Amino acid sequence: MSPDSNLSVALITGAASGIGQELAHLFAKDQYQLILVDQNTAGLNTFAEHLRSVHQIEPTLITQDLSHDGAAQRVYDEVKAQGLAVDILVNDAGFGEYGPYLESDVARNRAVIHTNIVALSELTFLFGRDMVSRGKGRILQLASTAAFTPSPNMAVYSATKSFVLSFSEALANELKDTGVTVTALCPGATDTDFFERAGAEDTRAAHGVMGLADPKDVAKDGYEALMKGEARVISGITNKIQAMLTNITPDGLVAAGMRKVFEEPSK
Repeated sequence: MSPDSNLSVALITGAASGIGQELAHLFAKDQYQLILVDQNTAGLNTFAEHLRSVHQIEPTLITQDLSHDGAAQRVYDEVKAQGLAVDILVNDAGFGEYGPYLESDVARNRAVIHTNIVALSELTFLFGRDMVSRGKGRILQLASTAAFTPSPNMAVYSATKSFVLSFSEALANELKDTGVTVTALCPGATDTDFFERAGAEDTRAAHGVMGLADPKDVAKDGYEALMKGEARVISGITNKIQAMLTNITPDGLVAAGMRKVFEEPSK
């Protein structure tokens, strides 16, 4: 996929690992100037050194925990302070919390909601307005195939991804003819640290009951759809079929199926 010659600076959240890291590689390969945001300072520094070695670029690094109030504004202010204008925004940062909702940690689920919804929507607002004023820009939002499924034991995470998908597709329509596009990327279970961070490493999903995608493949699907200006891309043929089936399957049956997916095999 050829880079957009009218755009030169890409900001990626959640860039120190997983899909965000693989997306950064794709942008770096096409010689975009990168602004990498993550709460993991050590991970950012290690990855930045790798980018310098492999792609001969010097990324701008911003350490920020997006689960905190005002995090999006702090990222925006730091970018402005460095005199940079973001042409492409990639809202990759996100995580989940495993377990029955009423037995879960309220603070942890609040952090999930703040990262996956509040920070994402505020970053989109702040940088999106600038893009519209310039008449050009692209936004990639990390949704999930969980957006299509009520998911017991991952209830909050699944609901946040439903928000991301609905929000992104509505915004894509609102920004039609402005020169700014919005793309929602919907991967399925992917071979990252997601399950470990969520405390779901012993579930059937984490062990590939439906297969674990390679984050490189997911990133490639998202990058290509972003550059084409597509509103939505579901990564992987199996996930496309499963998403289609959820449209014709009663939600109660979908939820029952997802409960089995997000259970530990011994249960």
